[in-house]
Amino acid sequence: MAPPNYQEALLPCADSRAITRSGTLFDQTSPTIDKRTASESKPVTFRPEAAQPYDGRCLSWQYDQRTVSIWTVDGRVKNIRFVCSADALKMLQAHRQGESDLIERDGVFYLVATCDVPEAGQYEPDGFIGVDLGIENIATTSAGYLAAGRGLNRYRKRQLALRAKLQKKRTNSAKRRLKARARKEARHAANQNHIISKTIVTEAERTGRGLSLEELKGIRNRVRLRKPQRVALHSWAFAQLGDFIVYKAKRAGVPLVFVDPAYTSQTCAECGHVDKRNRVDQELFICRGCGVVAHADRNASHNIATRGGSVWNAGRESRVPATP
Repeated sequence: MAPPNYQEALLPCADSRAITRSGTLFDQTSPTIDKRTASESKPVTFRPEAAQPYDGRCLSWQYDQRTVSIWTVDGRVKNIRFVCSADALKMLQAHRQGESDLIERDGVFYLVATCDVPEAGQYEPDGFIGVDLGIENIATTSAGYLAAGRGLNRYRKRQLALRAKLQKKRTNSAKRRLKARARKEARHAANQNHIISKTIVTEAERTGRGLSLEELKGIRNRVRLRKPQRVALHSWAFAQLGDFIVYKAKRAGVPLVFVDPAYTSQTCAECGHVDKRNRVDQELFICRGCGVVAHADRNASHNIATRGGSVWNAGRESRVPATP
């Protein structure tokens, strides 16, 4: 017998399946619901925070007046002003493509426009700048730049304490405050990552060198830390900073390679001696082979730079066998 939720009579079929009068084929051993029936039986709902997409016919931009015209269910609404920076306006005029999304966040409406910016041609690098990523020092480069994470870590500890107080209250107001603080913390961290990545890419472009980054995918699954250190590891956006460096490097034409981070903090950048005891503490590196004393993250960044040059040269070498 067919399940009661079938809307049409089933006709017998030779291979233990049934076919409806409209031609839809069902498997009697594992009956399923018709997609059209399932979709029509479920009411259409819209999430308040969902984005509303607009294509070129429904939304038009007037860049000189900084206004947009949007087609709504009540007709077209014209002369809606938008605010953006001068650089963003130039990018909109030169590279905007496709549809735009209208979203609402905390009572403010935003238009998210897609810009197709062409990548600059890569130049031949004159060496590589190694970038060592960490928690105490967010980024340390072999060129001398060091982005200390002390201020950001203090900010996150303060936010963690405030979240704990709000979570204990369990009121609707506390939940709203928690969402607002989470978004604020994410924006703060993203702004710091933008500043750091722009500084690194600008230095590489100015000196004509490439960038060498650690391949840190899966670091949260590989690394084993004590409980107090887990919050710092899981709250810092490793992938975001790496993504920012990658896309800024592509836009500037800066060559970029990824290297294996294994033993970069235990290897001496001067003599190549590898020993776990070389890393005395978080900041100090003393080689057991040649006795050189260096900043631990700075030493690791030089190792990453060396590996970056090797990876780049290996990629340029031809793998085609020689003609006999």
